[in-house]
Amino acid sequence: MGQRTVSVPKSISKTAKKGTSNESFSLKLSIFSTEIGWCGLMGNSEGVERLLMGHHSAADVRQAAKQVFEEDHNDSINNFEETNWFPDLSERLQDYYQGAVVEFRDVKVSLPHMTKFQARVIRELKKIGYGKQITYGELATKAGAPRAARAVGTVMSTNRIPIIIPCHRVVASGGKLGGFSSPQGTSLKQHLLTLESEAIQ
Repeated sequence: MGQRTVSVPKSISKTAKKGTSNESFSLKLSIFSTEIGWCGLMGNSEGVERLLMGHHSAADVRQAAKQVFEEDHNDSINNFEETNWFPDLSERLQDYYQGAVVEFRDVKVSLPHMTKFQARVIRELKKIGYGKQITYGELATKAGAPRAARAVGTVMSTNRIPIIIPCHRVVASGGKLGGFSSPQGTSLKQHLLTLESEAIQ
């Protein structure tokens, strides 16, 4: 399957709906079903801000979206609109979960308020291609902080955009999985690593 180029549609507005506050936080939410459960993409013209994945129902995704919006923006109004705002990326994610070899390095993401260290870790992580793995210590070294394996683990545990920022490819030394933040936990991490390994054989 060939890689498809994705860019965030310029027509997506950052402006909040009339009558709401915190207009700059206006987001779109797209909910779709995949092989691993229901997922949700949150973002706007700045890029993808969240990927919620592995939920049991669309309602669970909506509830999770409300919760993370409050956490991210300190706003209980839930200023986002549910719409199929990024259909091409949704389709690519569905293909990925079905076992297709899909890369997401071209996808524009929005990760404000990162430290310089976090930004370096994310930049190096996005270079880890499909079917590849790296340890927390190795990623720390690539990010210029060889003693910061534990700090890298913290960055991975707070990753808002899994798969697109492939934190599942970061494993502990000695062949251990390490952690994974998703409703299905490390069982989903193992599934994704196996999926990729089998696809490139």
